[in-house]
Amino acid sequence: MPQRKPKVLAVVLAGGRVDELSVLTAHRPKSAVPFGGFARVIDFPLSNLMQSGLELVGVLSQYRSFSLINHIGIGASWDMIGRYRGVFVLPPYQGFGQSSWYRGSADAVRQNLDFIQFHNPETILIISGDHVYHMDYRDIIAYHRRKDADCTMACVEVPWSKAHRFGVAEIGDEDGAVGGRVLQYREKPEVPASNWASMTVYCFKPRVLYDLLEANAREDESFEFGRDIIPRAMVGHKKVYGYKFTGYWGYTRTIEEYWQTSMDLLGVEPRLSLCRWGIRTNLDHRGIRDCQPLKVGEEGQISNSLVYNGCLVEGRVENSILFPGVQVKAGAVVRNSVLFFDNVVGKGACLDKVVSDVNVTVGEEVRIGGQTSAGDEPEEQAGAPLVGSLLAGAPPAEPTGVTVLGWNNQIPAGMVIGAGCTLYPALGPEKMTRSRIADGEVVR
Repeated sequence: MPQRKPKVLAVVLAGGRVDELSVLTAHRPKSAVPFGGFARVIDFPLSNLMQSGLELVGVLSQYRSFSLINHIGIGASWDMIGRYRGVFVLPPYQGFGQSSWYRGSADAVRQNLDFIQFHNPETILIISGDHVYHMDYRDIIAYHRRKDADCTMACVEVPWSKAHRFGVAEIGDEDGAVGGRVLQYREKPEVPASNWASMTVYCFKPRVLYDLLEANAREDESFEFGRDIIPRAMVGHKKVYGYKFTGYWGYTRTIEEYWQTSMDLLGVEPRLSLCRWGIRTNLDHRGIRDCQPLKVGEEGQISNSLVYNGCLVEGRVENSILFPGVQVKAGAVVRNSVLFFDNVVGKGACLDKVVSDVNVTVGEEVRIGGQTSAGDEPEEQAGAPLVGSLLAGAPPAEPTGVTVLGWNNQIPAGMVIGAGCTLYPALGPEKMTRSRIADGEVVR
């Protein structure tokens, strides 16, 4: 029986890491970073694809792919199993022809053109695997086809003060709020002409994409979609359109952005809602499906937080996100923090604005972040729960930076770690001999 031609094939760029995420990507790609108390960042684009009815997906992975491959599995969590559907993880390979490690996002796609051309799609959708947002891709695909575009890129408005960090498109107003022809595109310009930032969501006509990738491989020294492919399409007078996205978009490229996007899950009306968005994840990964229900001790208190099954809370958890297996012992306080799987916070410890990777044990009476004592409250909130002023619109007192704890660390009892510090993974006892680590210090 001949292979059925799919209308759309999706390619997910999921293989990279970013230095700005520090130790969170020491052993995993950015797309596999845990998020939201039970999920991974890549669950957002995969769930978007599932809800958009796009079920033939190639995932391009290179950097420390094991956690990503383990998480995606056979795609069952996103219903991507069937005769004409599936999710395929495509790492670099050595072959008969020229092949190598992926030299960039464009090169990664070019090296897998055999996979794409085998399926012979009518439209190719290329998306980043490491952004947090909810989008029905059918809308941009419909716009792409209606305009008979060679390439259509999704763009979102960002603050002018941050526009220089992105690829920026100046979009004509022929279709108003929906989009228009891209008049100018610049990658990370010093002085942006627009604040419509590329979301790394592209629709391509297959033949146009093939030609752009082959020319890029022959003539350029870098191999990125934003830096090379889109400018090449503009110079070649291709029909490049911008599709204006108006929903929430979490970039999460830095620790501060990751922390803020996580905090956007909290509150009475959160900026992003995992339930409303219908996020799917692999509940068999790390045995999440088999966790016992949350247990709260007699003195346990939880306010404005997401605390998943498998956790034990005997202390106080405020404005925080706890993944399965986290234990907060009696007298301990966790504020404004994100604790990954199987963290243990010892008796009387206090964590404030901390992101802690998996399998970290915090000893008794440890202080990490901005508060110096487990019983301390911000002065303006004395006697009131931290969540009170947050929901009223007044921000709580916070440390100046996020403290990041790499995985498999054991913090000795009584230690004090300041705000904005970074502890590398699996530090030995010889690295934990000091009683105090100053604000902003990095311990390797």
